[in-house]
Amino acid sequence: MTISRIRRIDNTYQAFLTLFWSFNCISLTYATPREIIGNNSDELQQQNETEVELFQWQDYSVLATMLFISCAIGVFYGYFGEKQMTGDDFLLGGSSMGTFPMALSLAASFITAIELLGNPAEMYVAGGQFWMICLAFILVVPVTSQLYLPVFMRLRLTSCYEYLEVRFCKFMRVYASALYMMQMILYTAVAVYAPALALSDVTGLNTYLAVSVVYIVCIFYASQGGMKAVIMTDTFQSAVLLGSLAAVLALGVAQEGGSDSIWDYARRTERLHFFDMNPDPTVRHSFWSVVVGGTIYWISMFCANQASIQKYLSVERLSQARVALWVSAIGLISVYSVNFATGALLAAHYEGCDPIQAGVINASDRLLPLYVVRQLGEHRGVPGFFVAGIFAASLGTVASALNSLSAIACQDLATGLLGITLPEDKGAAIAKWVCLGCGALSFALVFAVERLGPVLQLALSFNGMIGGVSLGLFSLGMLFPWANAKGAIAGGVFGLILVLAAGGGAQFVQVPLPRLPTSTESCPVSLNLTTHVAINSKENHDDAVFWLFRVSYLWYTSLGCVSTLLIGLVVSVITGVTDPADVPIDLISPPVVNFLNSLPIKIKKALRIPTRMGSERRRSSSVRPPSLADDKDTRRRRRLSELAGGVFYSDAPTLTRGHDNLAMGLESEKLTPHEHKRTSFKLDPQLNTPQTSTC
Repeated sequence: MTISRIRRIDNTYQAFLTLFWSFNCISLTYATPREIIGNNSDELQQQNETEVELFQWQDYSVLATMLFISCAIGVFYGYFGEKQMTGDDFLLGGSSMGTFPMALSLAASFITAIELLGNPAEMYVAGGQFWMICLAFILVVPVTSQLYLPVFMRLRLTSCYEYLEVRFCKFMRVYASALYMMQMILYTAVAVYAPALALSDVTGLNTYLAVSVVYIVCIFYASQGGMKAVIMTDTFQSAVLLGSLAAVLALGVAQEGGSDSIWDYARRTERLHFFDMNPDPTVRHSFWSVVVGGTIYWISMFCANQASIQKYLSVERLSQARVALWVSAIGLISVYSVNFATGALLAAHYEGCDPIQAGVINASDRLLPLYVVRQLGEHRGVPGFFVAGIFAASLGTVASALNSLSAIACQDLATGLLGITLPEDKGAAIAKWVCLGCGALSFALVFAVERLGPVLQLALSFNGMIGGVSLGLFSLGMLFPWANAKGAIAGGVFGLILVLAAGGGAQFVQVPLPRLPTSTESCPVSLNLTTHVAINSKENHDDAVFWLFRVSYLWYTSLGCVSTLLIGLVVSVITGVTDPADVPIDLISPPVVNFLNSLPIKIKKALRIPTRMGSERRRSSSVRPPSLADDKDTRRRRRLSELAGGVFYSDAPTLTRGHDNLAMGLESEKLTPHEHKRTSFKLDPQLNTPQTSTC
């Protein structure tokens, strides 16, 4: 190791220690005692009059340790691990990551601090209907692993939106990439700021400093260690997250005298009502909106989200990614179940004194932090452990987002839009600087989300609106070989307009949310009980509000996806459908190929489907062995594509598209010069991606 590198690491270490010292000092300055709520009014009033220090040195030590280890992982992979030279080394971890770490990282990127605070609050305020989202996690895995995952694993495209250029045109690639960048930059701002604000109101931690620490730590290890650091840090942070949730639940149940009384109270107050079968789409949480709408939402997160697909490509084999999907689904179900059990605990604890109506807190996402600090604060280190878990969730979300944004900026904007060819030996260095820039931009926007409404609903709405359109575009290309570029453009634009109208209108009218009855009978007289909270046990069906603005936010993804598909198919039919024989086999989902292959010959002719559409005559790499002129990333992608059954890198470029498409099992035909020009399909050796015309 060179002296300059040692000095850089030493300076980083000193700066990190200075940051934590400032964090501790400033946070202690802002810590102020607040009202305490519990079951015993006299004891609470006594405690309320006594100034208490919210965070002890043990709490700060636990939090600092978690952040320090996260940074240390980034230092290891950035300075001591295997040297990262190419863009794939930095963005995909060289496709050499293990199955279990990738699975935990995948789950950690979906478990945001918003969910950790919002799910218990949802159980407290409205009941456990939203827990049925766990069924969606089970339904999503087979859909993802069979319909969409094989396509991405065969293509091995660093940016998933490159698919839209190969399948349709360059405009669709840039359009979807721009939507994703806007979505993730805003979403990360919400995912960091909202929990930090909730923690600040209850624990006294300075909001701006907490947000700054999360971003500084996250940008540091994500930009230094790349995908390897992101995945391994997520694995560590998953343990912190799960441990903190389990500790809070275990201590809380013991303090309440066991789980029987907690679940008995939940049953008596109708918080265990899971099967609301009302088909009305304006019902916020029903069985249909949560399970059906939630399934479509999570399919978009698993199948049309760059951060997820990038992690799939960090492993070698398709089988590894499929196992990781099941592991991540089990992890999500576990976390959500613990969260809702914690919500039942909060409901039982605050049975006689609702802190929202009492004026102690002004939003439901403050409930869990309030309980942890006030009721479990006597256990030294537990509040710090809880806050460390919240910070871990924020770090995991932001780190995955920054890595994916770096891939989008390098592949789609620089190479795809501007035509800039990034040198292979500088790919990792360029990606690091792009990662830093994306983090700075997200941080600059973080305080613009302060007054945007309920954070859980807002966060899911953000992803749902954009994710539904992206899912519709990928589905249009993978499931319908007849769709053309004009249909994709029309569907993508119309779908976006529709969901923005629904989500924007709902944000503007602010329809009151349903709320289960609570009590303030046992509250201390010193508390401010003048706050009025509207109690709505039923949905608000105000006919004065346009129905589209009252549609449940869980239907936004379905709305965007279905409208994109329908308009895309209609416009494709009107403007002239694509000949399925002109679509490369790897661009079509394998189950769709099998289904079309099983159709009667008469139907095939009517649909213009080749007689023997399939992969029986796939060629191996021995026909066209890798060239010495190919760069490292290209050779790696070819090998991994073939492991997944891909043909893009194993067949000659002119044999992967058109009527002379051996990969599709078609007989060779004699084409006219005009037809040959129309159906040719070439690979640019510099870009490693198929070139198509712009729309």
